[in-house]
Amino acid sequence: MIGDRWGVSSSETSRSYPCDEFVTSPALQAWRGVSVQAPADAVWPWVAQIRLAPYSYDWIDNLGRRSPREPAGLPEPRVGDRFTTAGGRELGRIVAVSPGRDLTGVITGAFMSYVLVPEEAGTTRLLLKVVMQTNRWAAAALSVGDLVMARRQLLNMKLLAERHSSRPPEQAR
Repeated sequence: MIGDRWGVSSSETSRSYPCDEFVTSPALQAWRGVSVQAPADAVWPWVAQIRLAPYSYDWIDNLGRRSPREPAGLPEPRVGDRFTTAGGRELGRIVAVSPGRDLTGVITGAFMSYVLVPEEAGTTRLLLKVVMQTNRWAAAALSVGDLVMARRQLLNMKLLAERHSSRPPEQAR
């Protein structure tokens, strides 16, 4: 499918993701990934902070409101919490979470799992898989649209995690 993969290896697309438990025969499967030059514990707060804002193109997804650029010190996400906020509206729900490792949410039938994979030298793979049961034409359009928005989201999270991870402790707060 057009736009179904960005920044991921074959092994990353063949692995199991928490969202797979919620949609057994998805018409849409899309994988995105980015390497972050920061340990997983520095990346996790940005994944968990998706509850506050979309972190993609704020002028589209967030009606011009800027996604926070500082950690908000939120409590750990829990199943049933809102998944994200966009344009001042709460969207979706968290359906699965393993703090520090993965977060899965659903918005209008699309299930999304963010997975952190620690690597050597304090780097982390930030992976995202999206699955949805829909018709094949809608799946193709959604895959392309998601590619644009999810790519920006992951790159923003990468930038913020790397920026805050490289600060001296007293500045990182």
